[in-house]
Amino acid sequence: MNSTPTNSFAFINPDSYGLNSGQKIALASGLIGLFFLVLAVFQVEIASNLTHFILALGLLGFGVIYFSLAAYRQKFAGIKNDGVMFNSLSSRGIIGWLIGISLTAFYIVLYFYPSFLGLGGNDITNSGLIALFDPFSLWLNGNPATQWFVYGTLYTLAILVFGFKFIQKYWHNRYQQLRTISVMFFQLGFAFLIPELMSRLNSDTFKLPYYDLKSIWPLNYYNFDKYRVNSFIDAGDLGLALLIFGIASIFIITPILTYKYGKRWYCSWVCGCGGLAETVGDPFRQLSDKRLSAWKIERWVIHSVVVFSVLMTTAVVYSYLGDDSSVYWLTKPVFLSAVAGLLTVVFTLTMVFKRKELGKDAIYGAMGYFTVILVLIGLFVFDQNDHVFFFKSSELRKSYGFLIGSVFSGIIGTGFYPIFGSRVWCRFGCPMAAILGFQQRLFSRFRITTNGGQCISCGNCSTYCEMGIDVRSYAQKGENIVRSSCVGCGICSAVCPRGVLKLENDNLKGRINPTQVLLGNDVDLMALMNQR
Repeated sequence: MNSTPTNSFAFINPDSYGLNSGQKIALASGLIGLFFLVLAVFQVEIASNLTHFILALGLLGFGVIYFSLAAYRQKFAGIKNDGVMFNSLSSRGIIGWLIGISLTAFYIVLYFYPSFLGLGGNDITNSGLIALFDPFSLWLNGNPATQWFVYGTLYTLAILVFGFKFIQKYWHNRYQQLRTISVMFFQLGFAFLIPELMSRLNSDTFKLPYYDLKSIWPLNYYNFDKYRVNSFIDAGDLGLALLIFGIASIFIITPILTYKYGKRWYCSWVCGCGGLAETVGDPFRQLSDKRLSAWKIERWVIHSVVVFSVLMTTAVVYSYLGDDSSVYWLTKPVFLSAVAGLLTVVFTLTMVFKRKELGKDAIYGAMGYFTVILVLIGLFVFDQNDHVFFFKSSELRKSYGFLIGSVFSGIIGTGFYPIFGSRVWCRFGCPMAAILGFQQRLFSRFRITTNGGQCISCGNCSTYCEMGIDVRSYAQKGENIVRSSCVGCGICSAVCPRGVLKLENDNLKGRINPTQVLLGNDVDLMALMNQR
């Protein structure tokens, strides 16, 4: 018998998915750029800081861009997830674990031990990695680099170059191209360049706090801290306009846009966390946990974070308000009454008009959370020392910043991409996603429509849903997908070989309830269509 090996044409053959020569060159370029950054951490200079900086980031960026062109430009339009289950990077293999551990270690050092990266201060100049970014920081904002400037630069570069990679992968899908360009634009402009350039306006008499213009409470949980509010007010009309914009974003802009477009307008088109998850995290989207138990944990954890953020913000604002209305109209009693009143109105309207769309456990959970919040807010009135269950409001703020702002959103949310998927933070921890999801589920026109008659149950939609939604179960029955957790990324539709799924914004009256199955006989389809 002939023992000469032959190429296999089997779809599941892992040997058929290797790197071509262009990808190998690109990978080598990226690794050299990364090596230059590591050399800077250990204070090994290969040239001047500016030259070293350009070489490191230039080789990294070139590597990703060239890899993208080599991987996708010669392929036909369609789904390009070949070999993803055999790749050590994207299937929790050794490479995935090593990258996950490395990212986690980097975040821990960045947040808690920046001196290891060379952060100076107190008349000590920067060194190491942070000094490498000094020329760019001085050119952009006029100040030496900080660990946050280093992080912001690398974060923005990652979204830009991996966004290019994502566009090449889905170059046949206009929706994916537009939303990726959108997150690249908002990250580069609103989250990075504009805030850095605005810092040039600061002087001895004028100082604006660093403000990511697209970050909305409760994501920017620090926006109503006393020092920031004072900075906004002291900056005059511009600062006051930014403060008013921040408040309007919560109560006016966000509800209107979510009603019209669902939470996707923010989570998939604007948000930097979502932008990183969609670009850098794209190879890991299939790793999201699809089990029912994960969904149950998700609901309790993310809504507990919302309660935590509401209480924390209320306690912080309450701590620096006064009691004399002649000095300032917004006193402690007025503020607490306003918060309690707003929550009561939202809870009452939901229970009256949307109760039938909530499950029994959701109703009980909402009642429990609502009661807890009101009780704790009531305790503020009787505690003149600004304590919340034995914690001062400032300590509550620090705890939230450490547990949610640092550990959850940064270390776990990003560092664990190769282990738990790309949307761990968005799915389990982001209070903004929870609030927008509540609006989307009950008050938004957005839905994903399905055509059950064409579904072949391939499972692509469920596999690549980064939010862990079992999309296939909806598609098989022809149900609309209206879920709080859905970020409207549209990947389920992009990877469907039959065109079963479609993202729509339409009238609430024509939206099919989850109890209505289009393949059954309990729905009059013509009557339903005539309602739209």
